[in-house]
Amino acid sequence: MAKTTNIYVRLEPELKEQAEDILGQLGIPLSNAVNIFLKQVVMQKGIPFDVKIPVMEPVDVSSLTKKEMDVELEKGYADYKQGNTKSAAEVFAKIRNEYDL
Repeated sequence: MAKTTNIYVRLEPELKEQAEDILGQLGIPLSNAVNIFLKQVVMQKGIPFDVKIPVMEPVDVSSLTKKEMDVELEKGYADYKQGNTKSAAEVFAKIRNEYDL
């Protein structure tokens, strides 16, 4: 049997629980998933997936339910109350630039 070692990692409890739920559905214990990840790091000589900030896609309001729309509106209202606003000119300039319009 191969020798093993222990590692200790601090995680947010909710993250660990969510990951364990998903991995459990796949029949993979968390320790095996970590082992798979580390083997891929060695094989790829780096992190085996892109690490980047996801591009925010505009929300298609026609595809939202009433509840989802209410959540989006609440987010917008919270931003407004916190002063996180931009002029329409700034927003449209950014959209034109990002989407080559």
